[in-house]
Amino acid sequence: MESIVLRALIVYVLVFIILRMAGKRTLGEMTAFDLVLLLIISEAVQNALVDDDKSITGSFLVILTLVFADIMVSLATNRFRFLDSIVNGIPLIILENGKPLKDRMDKARLQEDDILEAARKTQGLENMSQIKYAVLEKDGSISIIPFHLNENGVKPNLIEEA
Repeated sequence: MESIVLRALIVYVLVFIILRMAGKRTLGEMTAFDLVLLLIISEAVQNALVDDDKSITGSFLVILTLVFADIMVSLATNRFRFLDSIVNGIPLIILENGKPLKDRMDKARLQEDDILEAARKTQGLENMSQIKYAVLEKDGSISIIPFHLNENGVKPNLIEEA
């Protein structure tokens, strides 16, 4: 039984590292390819977790081990900020004052269309010039902070530049 617990912990850590390296993406933003990949990974991992043990006890032990490991990671990241930034990442500004930050977008494997989609969905904005900041959050979602418009519907910083 201890080999099942050890295998479960090893698989948990390895899958976590691989998925963390793959990048941030929320469930609502998954593509069909992401879903297929996740299903294939889960099937491959299943074999590594239980090996030849097809018993209910073995499966229950794997489930308990994985849930326990997840709870321990959650408690550790809540207690230690540096660990939280390693495990969950940090928010990343990917657009500032209507200008995409290409190096950061490339690192996060994002395109301008991803930012515009988030801007339309969350703020009803039509173009990049209406966005003060776009932030890639720790959970993989994109937060949009629009420019505040004056009473004439113009960004205040554009009036000062003119």
